[in-house]
Amino acid sequence: MTTPPHPKLITVFGGAGFVGRHVIRALAQRGYRVRVACRKPHLASFLQPLGAVGQIMAVQANLRYRESVDRAVKGSDHVINLVGILYETGRNGFDSVQDFGARAVAEAARAEGVPLTHMSAIGADPHADSDYARTKGLAEASVREIVPDALIIRPSIIFGPEDGFFNKFAEMSRIAPALPLIGGGKTRLQPVYVGDVAEVFARHVDGAIKGGQVLELGGPQVLTFRECMEEMLKVIQRKRAFVSIPWSIASLMGRTFAHVPLIAPPITGDQVKQLRRDNVVSKDAIQDGRTLEGLGIQPTLLDAILPSYLMRFRVQGQFTKPDAVADRGEH
Repeated sequence: MTTPPHPKLITVFGGAGFVGRHVIRALAQRGYRVRVACRKPHLASFLQPLGAVGQIMAVQANLRYRESVDRAVKGSDHVINLVGILYETGRNGFDSVQDFGARAVAEAARAEGVPLTHMSAIGADPHADSDYARTKGLAEASVREIVPDALIIRPSIIFGPEDGFFNKFAEMSRIAPALPLIGGGKTRLQPVYVGDVAEVFARHVDGAIKGGQVLELGGPQVLTFRECMEEMLKVIQRKRAFVSIPWSIASLMGRTFAHVPLIAPPITGDQVKQLRRDNVVSKDAIQDGRTLEGLGIQPTLLDAILPSYLMRFRVQGQFTKPDAVADRGEH
């Protein structure tokens, strides 16, 4: 009887985040050992039940300190970088986290001689006026230069149980009589399920997806921002008015919130800039097969997932009657 090979060790930067926990689950289910590289390992213990005893281990690493990055990658068979921020706080700026940090991870992977999977975003462009999109674009350029055969994954808006999009606005709808539509809510989005995104990362580790390319991941539906809000309200069985906010006013609001000591600002000036551009899979990616469908993965519908985690925002949670909105006359 032959002894099975030692399971591969996969180092995941940003594994304690929203997408990270789903990527780690997908890897653990395949039998891989997972090393979660994060700034505060003691806060990542919730990941351990996703695998067997000892299969998932958190280690300390900070992308601003190259030595910690090298230590986290040492002995790995594959590296995944999921690190990204939606807004800047203190020393965690877009340039330091998304550009400098990505280069540090790529250099460490190259030094170890192992494959790299890097998460970017649709709209990444080193010449973008949005700092988020600009640094994502710079990171892509660095990754391509340092690890030419790395796989770069660009998802659209990602939805799932812990997302910061549908959950955010569903929470807002509990107390707000109306929901804001930046620029009229006409920006086109292509929400993609986090489980589908995680599957792509896992397949690259499996060797089923070749590196050296840029994938664009979107769901089966292209919806405007307003249509996304309508889908969310339908699921939580609430009726809310919409208030259109002109771009100029939204930009002013974003700059104002930047000077308010909030943990998570409702909107930032940079996010307003991002909303000026559609966030959908490009025609080139579709033609080249660099999409979920091109990989043989059937994208998951919003309707199949949203109720599973937004039900808690209904007036009586899972016990809310289907006709409760009409009975209350809520608007």
